[in-house]
Amino acid sequence: MRAGGKLRVFEGRCPHQGALLGEGELDGDTLVCRNHRWRFDMTTGAREGGPQCLRACPSEIRGDELFVDIAPLGEAAASRPTATREIEDLPGPKGWPFVGVAFDLDVPRLHLTLENWAREYGPVYRVKVGPRTLVATSDPQLIDQCLRARPDVFRRDARVEPVFAELGVTGVFSVEGAKWRPQRRLAMDALSQRHLRDFYATLAKVARRLHARWSKAAQAGEIVDMPDDLMRFTVDVTTTLAFGVDLNTIEGGEDVIQRDLSLVFPTFARRLNSMVPWWRYFRMPKDRRVDRAIGRLRVWIAELVAEARRKLAADPDRKPENFLESMVAGRDGDGKRFSDEVLFGNAMTMLLAGEDTTANSVAWSVHLLCDHPDEVAALRRQLDEKLGDDIVPADLDAANHLDRTTAIANEAMRLRPVAPLNFVQANFETVLGDIRIPKDGGIIVLGRIAATDDKYFGEADRFLPSRWLEKTARTHDASASMPFGSGPRICPGRSLALVEMRVLLATLYKGFEVERVGRAQDVHEVYSFTVGPSELKVRLGAR
Repeated sequence: MRAGGKLRVFEGRCPHQGALLGEGELDGDTLVCRNHRWRFDMTTGAREGGPQCLRACPSEIRGDELFVDIAPLGEAAASRPTATREIEDLPGPKGWPFVGVAFDLDVPRLHLTLENWAREYGPVYRVKVGPRTLVATSDPQLIDQCLRARPDVFRRDARVEPVFAELGVTGVFSVEGAKWRPQRRLAMDALSQRHLRDFYATLAKVARRLHARWSKAAQAGEIVDMPDDLMRFTVDVTTTLAFGVDLNTIEGGEDVIQRDLSLVFPTFARRLNSMVPWWRYFRMPKDRRVDRAIGRLRVWIAELVAEARRKLAADPDRKPENFLESMVAGRDGDGKRFSDEVLFGNAMTMLLAGEDTTANSVAWSVHLLCDHPDEVAALRRQLDEKLGDDIVPADLDAANHLDRTTAIANEAMRLRPVAPLNFVQANFETVLGDIRIPKDGGIIVLGRIAATDDKYFGEADRFLPSRWLEKTARTHDASASMPFGSGPRICPGRSLALVEMRVLLATLYKGFEVERVGRAQDVHEVYSFTVGPSELKVRLGAR
């Protein structure tokens, strides 16, 4: 960084959770980490409001080159732990010969089965699935070690990239190594705070459309499929932000794009957790249905890519205005244009990640609030005070000041994370804690167990949004809840997702009474790569 007229070089990882500081933002003479907004003085590396300090590296300019002494960064790496345990030493379910526990892993309940084993066998256990023996961990320190060390020491499970590629989703989520970095930079730039501020007026417009849809449903006494409506909102926001296209599925009728997208994640989950890749040898009806859906999405996205190319070609000096245009104009690590397959894959990644995760997180928030009228009352008091007559927060600052919506979202994501599982793999032989992990050894990261443990959160089984707002004697270790992941590959859409959650909760509870249709126990968690409610029908009434 250049500060005080001089170049200064610091370590590239945030000391908090290992985020890439190169993805940060500059605010005057302060570097702001993108993940959790930690702020560092650019001249000293000292953190504002905390004792942490970035390690500095001596540097000098020779001609047109910058030389950096990285010795200060090597000191921590010199003391690596030694293994005292092998995977075979760990406890775990016995399973059957040859197949292990494969017959016990029902995909829609996969996360629940693995979490139950964690409660039975402890925070680190082994699980044999077919020919592979994996390590499963719910220990937040070991999880942090795994996620911080990506993509150098650990990567996503090797099955992820080919399964995603077979469906055409070769994008920033699934790719590794040199392919990942340039795509990550473009995604992070598209979802930066600067772009969100410029984009907020459009997001608010989509929220007002959703309010109008809900008003009609309330007047007609119709039952609302809450996850479906929330996904319409997130699809409209994502396509407008990432592609510059307003689909307006909220005011539209049958939504083909959303219906096609809904087939993709369940297919990922089914194939990633299959012992035999049968779909590569013969197609079942459900595979052909997915193939047709992907074909329709390819045609639609190809038209968007062609339009982006036409705009950029017509005005060579035009700066890209959205993620898709940035990808079309961008270059990969070798300085070449991104291929059509990469463009399609990243467009699909944006659609899938932007639709499912945020919508399901808000759906779980609504589900939990239905059983806590005191929390709804506290939320409404703040909304009435802060928003006045506005049905949607007027601007980004107004949305960000609704700290009770943020607390509700954080608490819902703690209890009902939409991504409770992460599968990683060692790039080479390494040590996790005190356990030797061989090259290509697989690790299952179980993110919810610690977040629902009294050791880290007092009264952990209760829905208490106030724990995120008040300083009390109750245990509260926020680092044990990682709904967006951690480290260099933390979800790039975290900031957008949180803004959407604030706006959606504000719009819903400012304007409507919300009553769940049916019993709470009839709403089940369903794993299909992300975890959503089996159903959530509500009846709305005007306040």
